[in-house]
Amino acid sequence: MRKIVTVARLWLAVTAVAVSSPAFTNGHVTPRSVLHQLSSSSKVLNRTELWFDQTLDHFSPYNRAKFQQRYYEFLDYFRVSDGPIFLKICGEGPCSGISNDYLGVLAKKFGAAIVSLEHRYYGKSSPFKSLTTNNLRYLSSKQALFDLAVFRQYYQDSLNLKLNKKGENPWFFFGVSYPGALSAWFRLKFPHLTCGSLASSAVVLAVYNFTEFDQQIGESAGPECKAALQETNRLIEQKFAKNRYEVKALFGAAELEIDGDFFYLLADAAVIAFQYGNPDTLCSPLVEAKNAGNDLVDAYAKYVKDYYLGSFGTNVQTYNQKHLKNTTLGEDSADRLWWFQVCTEVAYFQVAQANDSIRSSKVDAKYHLDLCKNVFGEGIYPDVATTNIYYGGTKIAGSKIVFINSSQDPWRHASKQISSPDMPSYLITCHNCGHGTDLRGCPQSQLNIEGDAQNCSSPDAVQKVRQQLVEKMDLWLSECSQPTTGRQYV
Repeated sequence: MRKIVTVARLWLAVTAVAVSSPAFTNGHVTPRSVLHQLSSSSKVLNRTELWFDQTLDHFSPYNRAKFQQRYYEFLDYFRVSDGPIFLKICGEGPCSGISNDYLGVLAKKFGAAIVSLEHRYYGKSSPFKSLTTNNLRYLSSKQALFDLAVFRQYYQDSLNLKLNKKGENPWFFFGVSYPGALSAWFRLKFPHLTCGSLASSAVVLAVYNFTEFDQQIGESAGPECKAALQETNRLIEQKFAKNRYEVKALFGAAELEIDGDFFYLLADAAVIAFQYGNPDTLCSPLVEAKNAGNDLVDAYAKYVKDYYLGSFGTNVQTYNQKHLKNTTLGEDSADRLWWFQVCTEVAYFQVAQANDSIRSSKVDAKYHLDLCKNVFGEGIYPDVATTNIYYGGTKIAGSKIVFINSSQDPWRHASKQISSPDMPSYLITCHNCGHGTDLRGCPQSQLNIEGDAQNCSSPDAVQKVRQQLVEKMDLWLSECSQPTTGRQYV
């Protein structure tokens, strides 16, 4: 998830909130890539690092280079030796373990092992110590899918050797946000290697001008909060025109020299409340300030500093293009890495609408394209048409993929929301249901043990969709176990 980057840039990571999501933030989808570490042992099933040699370039017949890729396994619920194997895809950030979300409940129910592979380049799985634009040429969703295929075969062979057995265990793939898209795309491209996939909040549609993103924020906010947000933005821009340095300092973002970076931070700060199931954290103080005639700019600045930069844990440097240009591999490299994927493959440009926008008009397509050029050099831009041709976008022609989205999540407009016979799409509807609610519960930050849904405004809505997922998994895993002629798992 811009983990799902808004992060809001989708940084869609998404998996970002659980272990690594999202924000595609980035990514996938998170708003830019907000990564939350797991501190409590009860929030993680296993964090013991394992490694294997991965191919650097799956598309070259000449390049035999390898790199070390990190993964994790959890075998406490595994039914030896015919139990299924659940592969949880990590996304646009460091993968520090297997989080104890609803997937653990599913593993116990099905007697499954859980394995989780860190995405190439992120965390400790980087092929290079220097992240120059040239060295990033092997960073793509296509390479990542082959990583998953190679790892899946490696792990199956290792398990067979360990258990002194032959044959294949049934596999099922899981992902949230950008990893949710990878989960769907894996089933599309390698149907013989998995019984099915869960594509949770899966951003399968590459979007150039993603205006639907802000439209959903307005709908999720409701009329009163939306009006307060829009008035707040107008007042900020008025003050900004008089003294930009004073306004940036008010929000704790004085180091952001590029105005568009600053306004992107302000937009993401609002997005995150709805994306991750905390709408009242934003709307209550803003609406109260508006009704009381108090200064809306001060009220929003307090929210940004106390919540978005405070308890939620976003770093202002995430929005600083000087930081994004840093090519030295480090703990904060995920920001640069996800932007490279955004700027070359998927875009997800969260731009202001021409009318009725929530975010500043300074956050437009030109801002994004200028960022891509400034950070990575000439000739770097997202070829969304090619990405959608390759994967199909929302017209993905796959099978045995469950798509799940939530009503308040702005990323759902880049997902498949219309069911088809072999690819059901479910929508969880409630006041605080956001990105990845089906696996994470409400809110998504910080992690809810076993994806507990009791804090969702409608737990029954979450449980209903979870039961529909279980029924599909039960059917597809049983079909995998039946003797077939020809290719397995199809």
